[in-house]
Amino acid sequence: MNLSDRPRRNRKSAAVRALMRETSLSASHLIYPMFVQEGQENTPIASLPGCTRWCVADIAAECRRLYELGIQCVDLFAVVPEEKKDAAGSEAWNPQGVVPRAIEAIKAAVPEMCVMTDVALDPFNTYGQDGIVREYEGGAYEILNDETVEALCKQALCHARAGADIISPSDMMDGRVAAIRAALDAEGFTKVSILSYTAKYASAFYGPFRGALGSAPKFGDKKTYQMDPANRREAVREALADAAEGADMLMVKPATMYLDVIAELRRCSNLPIAAYHVSGEYLMIKAAAASGWLDERSCMLESLLSIRRAGADMILTYAAPQVAAWLAETPVN
Repeated sequence: MNLSDRPRRNRKSAAVRALMRETSLSASHLIYPMFVQEGQENTPIASLPGCTRWCVADIAAECRRLYELGIQCVDLFAVVPEEKKDAAGSEAWNPQGVVPRAIEAIKAAVPEMCVMTDVALDPFNTYGQDGIVREYEGGAYEILNDETVEALCKQALCHARAGADIISPSDMMDGRVAAIRAALDAEGFTKVSILSYTAKYASAFYGPFRGALGSAPKFGDKKTYQMDPANRREAVREALADAAEGADMLMVKPATMYLDVIAELRRCSNLPIAAYHVSGEYLMIKAAAASGWLDERSCMLESLLSIRRAGADMILTYAAPQVAAWLAETPVN
């Protein structure tokens, strides 16, 4: 064959492939979501194999291990006992709550670790909704936007006072980025960053996470504030609004099923893009590998690499410790 263009020449060896590689994946790209609970015990999470609900006493030592693996950022989620939940979600801004105490413990033991915190009310209120609920006669209800934003500002300030580096509002209320930025700045927390859940979809892939956190909605769904999975242009609208309100980073959640949205936000914004490789995405690979149908390592690395290729600068994933260890053993070739 008389071919002047032979693309295979650029694939002929591991060394040549490395020279041509367009996208990389390293431990520094990974953020590890961590669950923290009351008490002195650590509890394995049945719905998320390989993950744990950590007690405050042990979470710092685990963060030291993660940092040594090359993971430089963790995201904290509170597991709240039912007796501490109320309609307002007031435990969310308790300075002696489990998240502020975990932040302080991590920062004391591993000051280099970047600590991000989830800001939303669903783990803390009796409804399992991300906002404050108004009930009406006949069983109707409404998630109140502005009242919720006021509560989120209290939660964000609580975390900032404890030493959080990044506040990550996951609630999808309108105007909350501007309000949180103003609240943080008013108290002098101008260096605390905001990673906004900009395009958080009303996805069916969150089930294992809600089981881990005990935060499933007690009624209804979250479709009046989380985005319709059919929409992409709407994500651009949200991104432009969040950037204008002072967000430092933007989030797309889920990740693998929304690679087009990640790419779209990458095109329309110069802000760093985060993507959340959610519990359902993680568990599909884990379950298939446990059944012998897939190679877990290869599929997990390929999945995360595809998220990076779409344009994500950072990835939240429950596989972070495993992936960091794999990458340290043998880089992708």
